[in-house]
Amino acid sequence: MVEAVMINWVYVLLLFILGFITYYRKSLDLFGSAVMIIMGIVIIFSAGVNWLLLIVLFLVMSLLATKYSKKYKRSLGQFEGRRTSKNVISNGVVACFMAAFGGYYLPFVGGFIGAIATATADTLGSEIGVLDPHPRLITTFQSVDPGTNGAVSVLGTVVGIVGAAIIGIVAWLLGIVPSPLSAIAVSVISGFVGCFTDSILGALFENRGMITNEHVNLMATIVGAIVGILLI
Repeated sequence: MVEAVMINWVYVLLLFILGFITYYRKSLDLFGSAVMIIMGIVIIFSAGVNWLLLIVLFLVMSLLATKYSKKYKRSLGQFEGRRTSKNVISNGVVACFMAAFGGYYLPFVGGFIGAIATATADTLGSEIGVLDPHPRLITTFQSVDPGTNGAVSVLGTVVGIVGAAIIGIVAWLLGIVPSPLSAIAVSVISGFVGCFTDSILGALFENRGMITNEHVNLMATIVGAIVGILLI
C-alpha cells in the first residue's frame, strides 16, 4: 500500500514536469498548466495512472495538431496558439469527473472514453480540418470559410474519427476497457456524435454570440460522455 502511494507521488512529480513543459513551450498558459496538474492529480489518486495517460495522449495529439501548418493557419487567422485554463476545463472537466467516480459506477468508464474521444475528435477535426479548402456549414451545407464555427469538411471528419479510434485502441491497451471492439466502438461513436454536436452548437449559437467556444466544448463532451455511458 505504501509502495503504491509512493509510486503515485512519482507520477505526480512527472505531472508537474509535464505542466512546466507545456507552459515553457507556450502550449498552455500558467493557469491552464495549473488546472491540468490539478485534474491529473485527481485522476491519479482516484482512477490510476493509466487513465491519466489517456488524457495525456489527448493533450499530446491536440498540441501536435495545433502546431501543424502553423504558418498557414496564421495566414487564415485560425492559429489558436497558447491555450488557457478555460480550454483545459471545457475539454477535460467531464473526463476528470468520470474518472473520479468510474470506480464506483462502471458505466462512467464509457463516459470517460466518450468525453476524451469527443475532445480529441473535435480538436483534431478543427485543427486539421481547417486545412480543407472546401468546408460547409453543418446546418445548411453552404460553403463557408475555413475555421467558421459549425463548419465541417471531409478532411476534418476523417481525422476526427481516426483520433477517436486511437483513443479507443489505447484505452484497450491500457486495460481501461477489456474488449478492443467495445473500446473502439465506444470511442468512435461517442466521438463522432460529440464532435458533430459541437459543430451544430457552433453553427446555431456560437456564430450568433449566444455562447462561447468553451461552452460548446463543454456541452459536446457532456454529450459524448452520455453516449459513452449508454454504449459501454
